[in-house]
Amino acid sequence: MTARLPRIAITAGEPAGIGLDLCVKLAQIPLAAKIIVIADQYALKQRAQTLSLPLHICADEVPHLGNDSLQVLHHPIAEPVVAGQLNPNNSAYVLNTLKSATDGCVNGTFDAMVTAPVHKGVINDAGIAFTGHTEYLAELTNTKQVVMMLVGGGMRVALATTHLALKNVSSVITLGSLETTLRILHTDLVKKFAIPQPKIYVAGLNPHAGEGGYLGTEEIETINPVLKKFRAQGFDLIGALPADTMFSEKNLTIADAFLCMYHDQGLPVLKHASFGEGVNVTLGLPIIRTSVDHGTALELAGTGKAEIGSLLAAIALAIQLSHNTLLAPK
Repeated sequence: MTARLPRIAITAGEPAGIGLDLCVKLAQIPLAAKIIVIADQYALKQRAQTLSLPLHICADEVPHLGNDSLQVLHHPIAEPVVAGQLNPNNSAYVLNTLKSATDGCVNGTFDAMVTAPVHKGVINDAGIAFTGHTEYLAELTNTKQVVMMLVGGGMRVALATTHLALKNVSSVITLGSLETTLRILHTDLVKKFAIPQPKIYVAGLNPHAGEGGYLGTEEIETINPVLKKFRAQGFDLIGALPADTMFSEKNLTIADAFLCMYHDQGLPVLKHASFGEGVNVTLGLPIIRTSVDHGTALELAGTGKAEIGSLLAAIALAIQLSHNTLLAPK
């Protein structure tokens, strides 16, 4: 029996940024999926005109053939879009597209969602409290804790903490939070990435993983006790390891994922290896969500210079995870 094509929803993100550019360019590229762009169809047509690219909008569900056509789920924008110029009056529209994609994934209309970048600042300028995609999607799906993982350069790097001042990291990494993070990471590697027994390398927090307590005690008091507890439950965990040697060539060939304690401990390594083609994955959600690993790039909007590599990688991963989920035993 031939597997059906997965249905992938793509939110076009901040309309003044490069999200619309990327969606227009997507119409030129064939993909092994049914792609549904959630955006204002007239804003898409306007951006296509600006880019001097052909674009045909269709409402019917069809395979994405790269024949200058996009299937669009139309959400009207509040005010006309000017490339590169943020408008707080269009912020509610951005969130509406995210809710539409999320609801569609929850009810089975879509198999996965891929998000183009949004601009946190202008959404907050509109009087809407917004800290980011991840937190918003967690709220929409009633998910208590999620885990951010980046995929690229032949590695998967998950984070125990995300956008947090360095001085606050230690206090946030508790026995409970680290246990939940590890369980989410392990569960989604098994269920969504189809890795039956994932091997996870875990970094310490301090230089040299604390040097036996001389350079910090978080490894002794928090990280290692959690790893010991989970190993007893059958988890394949290596660490806590010094972060400066964890990403060795040998380890890259063995590890299914790396867990780092804070944002800039792991992501510089991954982004060096995959800049422009990395993918952000939100683990712990009841749906599949991938995202580009770059921002709105307002200065590039409407110029034709925006690179589509990260969006294509995010779509490819969403397709892969959708197939894994569709083929998984019920």
